Amino acid sequence: MELFVALGVIVFKVALVIAILLLLPLPLTWLERKIAGHMQQRMGPMRVGWHGLLQPVADGIKLLTKEDHIPAEADRFLFKLAPILALAPPFVVFAAIPFGESVSVLGNEITLYISNLNVALLFVFAVIGLEVYGVIFGGWAANSKYAVLGSLRTCAQMISYEIPMGFAVIGVVMLAQSMSLLDIVRAQTDVWNVVYQPIGFFVFFVAGLAEAQRIPFDLAEAEGDLGAGFHTEYSGIRFALFMVSEYVVMVLVSVLTVILFFGGWNGVLIPLPPLLWFLLKVAFFVYLFMWFRFTFPRYRYDQLMAIGWKVLLPLSLANIIISGVVFS
Repeated sequence: MELFVALGVIVFKVALVIAILLLLPLPLTWLERKIAGHMQQRMGPMRVGWHGLLQPVADGIKLLTKEDHIPAEADRFLFKLAPILALAPPFVVFAAIPFGESVSVLGNEITLYISNLNVALLFVFAVIGLEVYGVIFGGWAANSKYAVLGSLRTCAQMISYEIPMGFAVIGVVMLAQSMSLLDIVRAQTDVWNVVYQPIGFFVFFVAGLAEAQRIPFDLAEAEGDLGAGFHTEYSGIRFALFMVSEYVVMVLVSVLTVILFFGGWNGVLIPLPPLLWFLLKVAFFVYLFMWFRFTFPRYRYDQLMAIGWKVLLPLSLANIIISGVVFS
């Protein structure tokens, strides 16, 4: 009986996480438009529902009812597979993400994570690296010059920024002496890692912007010179899957930043529930993503590569050396 209860709890957790991640783009797209509006001294969405609250629902209905167009010369198999490849890895990664220790429900202790892997950090980087295949396949399969250029840019961009992103967390692993995300958060009970690892945090967050393909690193889409880049030829539900993937990756990078560098659900001064502390921190970094989008111009491709190889990579290597000397 206990086995069935345990399986039922796991299934419920998985279903809940998937449902939340699928629905997240609805409030986030509305919030992003509102932030853009206020930054540009305009109202943002106002017409569909009170203050435009139903605008994301209207957008969803529009995308679900639009024609599912596939170019005549496209590779139909890869064209259909690409949105799934872009969406699946970020969802899988959340199986190893903890949102807290545990809560008591009807006298039973329910952990706020699906799985506690002792190599969770390695698992996260291994799986999230697969997300780039969706972008590359989508651009290549469309057989469009704009889409192909976007996918080729993405390939170089991901390789360039995943290396310093991985190096940036080595100092965190040194401090926690573990790759378990739970252990990393527990090690920050007194002092958050950002105090000891400011360089690591800077490199990780900037590389995370590039991984999420958000401005100023959205060379994969680059509306100004590539139309819409890798997803130029996509419409309807397949386009929506790419957009859901982008928002889920943005939330994932924010969650990892909080867990690795900002104490996870550990709070300071104000006695708030741990889960609330965690959500507030994640919301702050999601806001930073949106803020940067409407603040910074897009880098040129040569600038993008130079930042990755000439700035972030040396900084991440220097951080490893300094951390090794200080914490050994």
